[in-house]
Amino acid sequence: TSQSCYSCPPAEAFLNDLAGMGEVVALEFHVDYWDQIVYGGAGQWKDVFSKPAWTDRQRAYALRISRAGRVYTPQMVVGGRAEMVGSRQSEVLDAIEDARRKPPPGLDVAVRDGPAGGIAVSVSGEAAGPAQVWLVRFKRRHETQVLGGENNGKTLVNAHAVLGMEAVGEWAGAAAEFAIPDPGLAAGEGCAILVQADPTGPVLGAAYCPMPNS
Repeated sequence: TSQSCYSCPPAEAFLNDLAGMGEVVALEFHVDYWDQIVYGGAGQWKDVFSKPAWTDRQRAYALRISRAGRVYTPQMVVGGRAEMVGSRQSEVLDAIEDARRKPPPGLDVAVRDGPAGGIAVSVSGEAAGPAQVWLVRFKRRHETQVLGGENNGKTLVNAHAVLGMEAVGEWAGAAAEFAIPDPGLAAGEGCAILVQADPTGPVLGAAYCPMPNS
Protein backbone atom coordinates (compact mmCIF):
# COMPACT_ATOMS: atom_id res chain seq x y z
CA THR A 1 0.00 0.00 0.00
CA SER A 2 0.93 3.69 -0.08
CA GLN A 3 -0.38 6.81 1.61
CA SER A 4 0.03 8.48 -1.80
CA CYS A 5 -2.39 6.08 -3.53
CA TYR A 6 -6.00 7.30 -3.84
CA SER A 7 -7.49 3.80 -4.00
CA CYS A 8 -5.55 2.42 -1.01
CA PRO A 9 -7.45 3.76 2.07
CA PRO A 10 -10.38 1.29 1.67
CA ALA A 11 -7.92 -1.62 1.57
CA GLU A 12 -6.11 -0.22 4.61
CA ALA A 13 -9.40 0.03 6.51
CA PHE A 14 -10.14 -3.59 5.58
CA LEU A 15 -6.69 -4.68 6.75
CA ASN A 16 -7.45 -3.01 10.08
CA ASP A 17 -10.50 -5.31 10.31
CA LEU A 18 -8.37 -8.33 9.40
CA ALA A 19 -5.89 -7.39 12.13
CA GLY A 20 -8.66 -7.95 14.66
CA MET A 21 -9.40 -11.49 13.48
CA GLY A 22 -7.97 -14.01 15.89
CA GLU A 23 -6.43 -16.37 13.32
CA VAL A 24 -5.04 -13.78 10.89
CA VAL A 25 -1.66 -12.05 11.19
CA ALA A 26 -2.21 -8.85 9.18
CA LEU A 27 0.76 -6.69 8.18
CA GLU A 28 0.91 -3.53 6.06
CA PHE A 29 3.98 -2.94 3.85
CA HIS A 30 4.27 0.57 2.37
CA VAL A 31 6.02 0.79 -1.00
CA ASP A 32 7.97 3.84 -2.12
CA TYR A 33 7.29 4.15 -5.88
CA TRP A 34 4.30 6.43 -5.27
CA ASP A 35 6.51 8.92 -3.38
CA GLN A 36 7.93 10.42 -6.59
CA ILE A 37 4.60 10.97 -8.37
CA VAL A 38 3.46 14.61 -8.73
CA TYR A 39 -0.32 14.93 -8.53
CA GLY A 40 -1.21 18.23 -10.14
CA GLY A 41 -1.22 21.21 -7.79
CA ALA A 42 -1.16 18.91 -4.75
CA GLY A 43 2.40 17.93 -5.61
CA GLN A 44 4.08 14.90 -4.05
CA TRP A 45 3.62 13.08 -0.77
CA LYS A 46 6.32 11.00 0.92
CA ASP A 47 4.63 8.10 2.69
CA VAL A 48 5.91 8.15 6.27
CA PHE A 49 6.15 4.32 6.33
CA SER A 50 7.50 3.68 2.82
CA LYS A 51 10.76 1.78 2.33
CA PRO A 52 12.59 0.60 -0.79
CA ALA A 53 12.87 -2.81 0.90
CA TRP A 54 9.09 -3.19 0.89
CA THR A 55 8.97 -2.30 -2.82
CA ASP A 56 11.61 -4.98 -3.43
CA ARG A 57 9.53 -7.43 -1.40
CA GLN A 58 6.46 -6.73 -3.51
CA ARG A 59 8.41 -7.09 -6.75
CA ALA A 60 9.75 -10.45 -5.61
CA TYR A 61 6.21 -11.60 -4.85
CA ALA A 62 5.11 -10.37 -8.29
CA LEU A 63 7.66 -12.64 -9.94
CA ARG A 64 6.47 -15.62 -7.88
CA ILE A 65 2.70 -15.37 -7.63
CA SER A 66 1.22 -12.35 -9.41
CA ARG A 67 -1.10 -13.26 -12.27
CA ALA A 68 0.07 -10.22 -14.23
CA GLY A 69 3.66 -10.31 -13.00
CA ARG A 70 3.45 -6.64 -12.04
CA VAL A 71 3.31 -4.56 -8.89
CA TYR A 72 0.29 -2.44 -8.03
CA THR A 73 -1.51 -0.97 -5.05
CA PRO A 74 -3.52 -1.88 -3.10
CA GLN A 75 -2.45 -5.51 -3.19
CA MET A 76 -2.88 -8.22 -0.60
CA VAL A 77 -0.77 -11.36 -0.39
CA VAL A 78 -2.30 -14.25 1.57
CA GLY A 79 0.09 -16.79 3.04
CA GLY A 80 2.76 -15.95 0.49
CA ARG A 81 0.80 -18.04 -2.01
CA ALA A 82 -2.05 -15.94 -3.43
CA GLU A 83 -2.53 -12.29 -4.33
CA MET A 84 -5.45 -10.03 -5.19
CA VAL A 85 -6.60 -6.40 -5.17
CA GLY A 86 -6.61 -5.46 -1.50
CA SER A 87 -9.96 -3.69 -1.54
CA ARG A 88 -11.81 -6.70 -2.99
CA GLN A 89 -12.90 -8.01 0.36
CA SER A 90 -14.72 -11.10 -0.86
CA GLU A 91 -11.66 -12.29 -2.79
CA VAL A 92 -9.40 -11.75 0.22
CA LEU A 93 -11.78 -13.55 2.57
CA ASP A 94 -12.14 -16.40 0.09
CA ALA A 95 -8.34 -16.75 -0.08
CA ILE A 96 -8.13 -16.80 3.72
CA GLU A 97 -10.90 -19.40 3.93
CA ASP A 98 -9.22 -21.46 1.21
CA ALA A 99 -5.99 -21.42 3.22
CA ARG A 100 -7.95 -22.63 6.26
CA ARG A 101 -9.79 -25.42 4.43
CA LYS A 102 -6.87 -26.75 2.41
CA PRO A 103 -3.79 -25.96 4.44
CA PRO A 104 -0.42 -27.18 3.16
CA PRO A 105 1.91 -28.69 5.77
CA GLY A 106 2.46 -25.88 8.21
CA LEU A 107 4.07 -24.95 11.48
CA ASP A 108 2.69 -24.01 14.85
CA VAL A 109 4.27 -20.79 16.09
CA ALA A 110 3.81 -19.63 19.67
CA VAL A 111 5.27 -16.42 21.10
CA ARG A 112 5.35 -15.71 24.82
CA ASP A 113 6.98 -13.23 27.16
CA GLY A 114 10.58 -14.00 28.00
CA PRO A 115 12.85 -12.75 30.79
CA ALA A 116 13.78 -9.08 31.16
CA GLY A 117 11.43 -7.79 28.48
CA GLY A 118 12.39 -10.33 25.84
CA ILE A 119 10.23 -12.84 24.00
CA ALA A 120 10.48 -16.58 23.46
CA VAL A 121 9.39 -18.26 20.22
CA SER A 122 8.42 -21.92 19.84
CA VAL A 123 8.20 -23.49 16.38
CA SER A 124 6.88 -27.02 15.82
CA GLY A 125 4.99 -29.04 13.25
CA GLU A 126 5.59 -30.54 9.82
CA ALA A 127 6.95 -28.58 6.86
CA ALA A 128 9.88 -28.74 4.50
CA GLY A 129 12.84 -27.03 6.09
CA PRO A 130 15.01 -25.15 6.52
CA ALA A 131 13.21 -21.83 6.91
CA GLN A 132 14.05 -18.41 8.26
CA VAL A 133 12.45 -17.06 11.43
CA TRP A 134 11.67 -13.33 11.11
CA LEU A 135 10.83 -10.73 13.73
CA VAL A 136 8.54 -8.10 12.17
CA ARG A 137 8.05 -4.80 14.01
CA PHE A 138 5.02 -2.66 13.22
CA LYS A 139 3.20 0.48 14.33
CA ARG A 140 -0.06 -0.68 15.88
CA ARG A 141 -2.04 2.39 14.80
CA HIS A 142 -1.03 5.71 13.29
CA GLU A 143 -2.92 8.75 12.01
CA THR A 144 -1.31 10.86 9.29
CA GLN A 145 -2.43 14.25 8.01
CA VAL A 146 -1.60 14.00 4.31
CA LEU A 147 -0.49 17.32 2.83
CA GLY A 148 0.18 16.36 -0.80
CA GLY A 149 -0.35 13.79 -3.53
CA GLU A 150 -3.58 12.01 -4.43
CA ASN A 151 -4.79 11.93 -0.82
CA ASN A 152 -4.05 15.59 -0.13
CA GLY A 153 -6.14 16.87 2.77
CA LYS A 154 -7.14 13.46 4.10
CA THR A 155 -6.47 11.97 7.50
CA LEU A 156 -5.31 8.40 6.97
CA VAL A 157 -5.35 5.73 9.65
CA ASN A 158 -2.85 2.91 9.23
CA ALA A 159 -2.83 -0.30 11.26
CA HIS A 160 0.12 -2.67 11.62
CA ALA A 161 2.36 -0.63 9.29
CA VAL A 162 5.64 -2.54 9.14
CA LEU A 163 8.71 -0.69 10.42
CA GLY A 164 11.35 -3.37 10.06
CA MET A 165 12.11 -7.08 9.61
CA GLU A 166 14.99 -8.95 11.20
CA ALA A 167 16.07 -12.56 10.81
CA VAL A 168 16.33 -14.01 14.33
CA GLY A 169 16.98 -17.68 13.64
CA GLU A 170 16.72 -20.61 11.28
CA TRP A 171 14.22 -23.40 11.69
CA ALA A 172 15.93 -26.62 10.64
CA GLY A 173 12.95 -28.98 10.48
CA ALA A 174 12.51 -30.04 14.10
CA ALA A 175 10.76 -28.45 17.07
CA ALA A 176 12.84 -25.51 18.22
CA GLU A 177 12.93 -22.57 20.63
CA PHE A 178 14.26 -19.13 19.82
CA ALA A 179 15.02 -16.47 22.41
CA ILE A 180 14.84 -12.79 21.44
CA PRO A 181 16.31 -10.82 24.36
CA ASP A 182 15.04 -7.45 23.13
CA PRO A 183 12.53 -7.08 20.29
CA GLY A 184 13.28 -3.34 20.23
CA LEU A 185 9.70 -2.12 20.51
CA ALA A 186 8.98 1.55 21.18
CA ALA A 187 5.69 2.88 22.57
CA GLY A 188 2.78 2.10 20.26
CA GLU A 189 4.60 -0.69 18.46
CA GLY A 190 3.92 -4.43 18.21
CA CYS A 191 5.61 -7.38 16.56
CA ALA A 192 4.94 -10.67 14.87
CA ILE A 193 6.94 -13.76 13.99
CA LEU A 194 6.94 -15.14 10.43
CA VAL A 195 8.52 -18.41 9.34
CA GLN A 196 9.31 -18.48 5.61
CA ALA A 197 11.53 -20.64 3.47
CA ASP A 198 12.87 -17.44 1.94
CA PRO A 199 11.90 -13.76 2.39
CA THR A 200 9.02 -13.99 -0.09
CA GLY A 201 8.25 -17.69 -0.09
CA PRO A 202 5.16 -19.38 1.38
CA VAL A 203 4.49 -18.47 4.99
CA LEU A 204 4.88 -21.71 6.93
CA GLY A 205 3.79 -20.25 10.26
CA ALA A 206 3.03 -16.91 11.90
CA ALA A 207 1.95 -15.43 15.23
CA TYR A 208 1.70 -12.08 16.96
CA CYS A 209 3.97 -11.29 19.88
CA PRO A 210 2.30 -10.68 23.26
CA MET A 211 0.74 -7.23 23.40
CA PRO A 212 3.13 -4.67 24.95
CA ASN A 213 1.92 -2.67 27.93
CA SER A 214 2.37 0.69 26.16
